[in-house]
This record gives sequence, structure tokens and C-alpha cells, in this order.
Amino acid sequence: MQLSRRKFFTLAGASAAGTLMMSPLEALYARKANGESVFGGGYGPLVPDPNGLLDLPDDFQYRAFSRTGEMMSDGSPVPGGHDGMAAFPGPQNTVILVRNHELSPNSSTQVVGPNPYDPLCKGGTTTLQVGPNRQLIKHYASLTGTYRNCAGGPTPWGSWITCEEDVSTVATNRAPGDARNVSKSHGYNFEVPALATVPVNPVPLVAMGRFNHEAVAIDPKTGIVYETEDRGDSLFYRFIPNQRNNLSAGGTLQALKIKNMPKAKTFAGFPKGQPMSVEWVTIDNPDPATDTVRVEGFGKGAAQFTRGEGIWYGNREVYFCCSNGGSVDAATGRPNGFGQVWRYLPDQDMIELFVEAKSADELDGPDNIVVAPHGDLIICEDGNDEQFVVGVTPNGELYRFAKNALNDREFAGACFSPDGRTMFVNIQTPGITFAIWGPWRSQRGA
Repeated sequence: MQLSRRKFFTLAGASAAGTLMMSPLEALYARKANGESVFGGGYGPLVPDPNGLLDLPDDFQYRAFSRTGEMMSDGSPVPGGHDGMAAFPGPQNTVILVRNHELSPNSSTQVVGPNPYDPLCKGGTTTLQVGPNRQLIKHYASLTGTYRNCAGGPTPWGSWITCEEDVSTVATNRAPGDARNVSKSHGYNFEVPALATVPVNPVPLVAMGRFNHEAVAIDPKTGIVYETEDRGDSLFYRFIPNQRNNLSAGGTLQALKIKNMPKAKTFAGFPKGQPMSVEWVTIDNPDPATDTVRVEGFGKGAAQFTRGEGIWYGNREVYFCCSNGGSVDAATGRPNGFGQVWRYLPDQDMIELFVEAKSADELDGPDNIVVAPHGDLIICEDGNDEQFVVGVTPNGELYRFAKNALNDREFAGACFSPDGRTMFVNIQTPGITFAIWGPWRSQRGA
């Protein structure tokens, strides 16, 4: 199989398998370094779907629901741009999915409902309740009026933090009447309780920073929230809340600085597997009028990372991806941009470059990550041609698990039900959510 020119990894779900987080990826690179094949059989060849939606291995099944344009339980149409998502336990053995919609003010669909944060914006979240038989029970808007809700992360207390991946303000508006204009400042995180049954009152979590947010991960031991920023000169942040489990009560935003290496640019040239001590610089103005949070942090010595994206917490470790980082090409002397994964150890205040791709057939632009309960990494592709859900086994073998048989649009939002028996995933355009089940490795004793 060929994985070149692909964006690796999509949104981390609410799986409890964080302790197994990086062993498959580490094994993959070990196999590559030893000259071994990295391709395995996985669950077997993909079987063409007679319905032309989703090709899966034999013995796996899917159910498609909540498609763009269908009528939801609240009387509004399902919006498009299905993106990041997480699964939570619901009442009577149901599963609750909270789903992002990466929509801009000029998008053709929108999340419709009361309490919009910005009436000119069309993004937000929808919530789905799925029964034990994997049938959709109901779906409805749960956050409205936000801008490009791409990724985020689940909280230990049963809510979803949805992130705006845009920093538009009234000051950046175009000519009056332009469809891209906004009426409020954007670039915030918002919290959506999983059990909310109507659109929440949209409270921007201002203290967490106004920047081009990508994803978050929360340390359940301390309550600290780690945040990534999707910029070429992004920083890596932590938010220390004033009150545990209450992000709206404010707190302190800080950016990571590598000790004795102020203003480090980590894009290339860092040795892999070498722990470095860190300290944190406080952001005095987390809610600036312009997009300057990262400028302030870098001015105080914080390290720059190139396009921070997916993040995962597990086993007292935090992993985050940098899509455009990479080792230096010997011929050109320039970073290759095939991707990096960094590991931060909160208890030791240490960071290290964990893996770094050397060619596009290994890794190309890592995005977000989800770990299956049976230990495999699950990767949602976002490339320019055929799109697959790809797995990486704990022994480092790659395999194709699902193919978008409908079109060449990306997969997004992979996550697992609390019991580990169902994987949920989206095709972003036209938005469709799938429930997939079958003989997962943990169920067949493999």
C-alpha cells in the first residue's frame, strides 16, 4: 500500500486505551529502520460495498446515518462538514456522539438552532444518540454560531471541548455584506456537555486563549488542559484552570519553553529520543485584539512547532503531532515536512522528539490520533485521491481497514463506543456518520 501525500491521523476519541498510545507507531518505525516490511494483512482485503459508500473487510458491517440534508429531531437539516467527534456513555446503554461541523460563514450549510454565538457564523456541533443496536435514536444541534469547528477533545467529566480553527474578528471583515464577515471575535474553545439536549449557551473559554485552535487533551490527575495550534509558527500550550472541572472559571495560559534554548525552532534538526527539560512562560494577554498569542509567547522564549495538530493523553504522557515538521533533506538542506510526533512528560517536565518521518511513504503530515481499545492506532486519511481508514498494529504493521467508496473526500472523527465494540467515523463531505462493527482483535482473542 502507498501512504504518500496523505495527512496522517484524525481526531482522538474517548477510548481508554491511552496507555497503548504510541507503541504501534514506534514499532512501525523500528520495522522501517530494520528493513522489514511495514505492510500487513490486517483484517483481510476490503470487499466492495454494493451501496457504494464504505468498503470494509469481510465480516465487518456498517450503518450510515445523520447525512447532510436529512431532517434532524429538532426540525433542522443535518449540516455538512462532519469533522471531529467523541463518544460518551448515554442513558440506557446508548452512546452519545458530539460531532463538530467545520463550517465557515460562507458555507452552503449551517448548524441551525437558538443561542448562536455569532449569527453570521454557520459552524458548531450536533449531538447524536445511538442505541445498543447501533440505530440512530435522535440527533440535534448542540452549539451554534461558531467558526470552523475542526477538532477538540473530550473531558474526563463528560463534555466535549470544540475548537475554532479561525481567528476572524470584526476588524478583519471585508466589504459590508461580504458572506465571510463575522459579528464577533473568534478563535476560542467552547464546552458542550455530552448530555445537553438543546443548544448550549455559547460561552467562549476566553482564558484558554484566542488563537488558531486545533485540539486539546486533559490530564485527569491535575486537570491541566494541553492545547495545540495549527500555525506554521505555532506554540504548545497548557491551561491551568482556577477550578478543577470548571474551565469557564478562568485560569492561566502558558506556553512551553525548552530550558537553555530560548525561542527554539523545532521544525528540524532535533535529535530523536533526547529528553529536554522545559519551563512554561505565562501569556499575559490570552485574548488579544489581533492574532498575537503565539507572538507574545515566542517573545518570552517559548519554542515554536510547525502546525501543531492532534494530541493524546495517556499513561502520564502527552503526545502531539506537528504536520509539517521533519528531518532535514541531505540534498537540499531544508526540512522535508513529512511530520513529527512529540512526547511531553508532565511529571518530569521533559519533552522529546518521539518520531520523525524521513520520507513521504512513511508519514506525510500527521494530524490527529485515535487508539482503538484493542491497541491499534486508527488513522483517518485526508489526501487528494482515494481515502482510507488505516490501522497500525502494535507490532508496527500497516493495513487498510476501510475505503471511502463514495468519493475522494476525507475521513474524520474516528472514535470508539465506551464498550469498544463499535467504531464511529465520518466522511466529511457530503457529511455522513458511520457505525462500524465486527470481529475486532480484542473480541477474537488476537
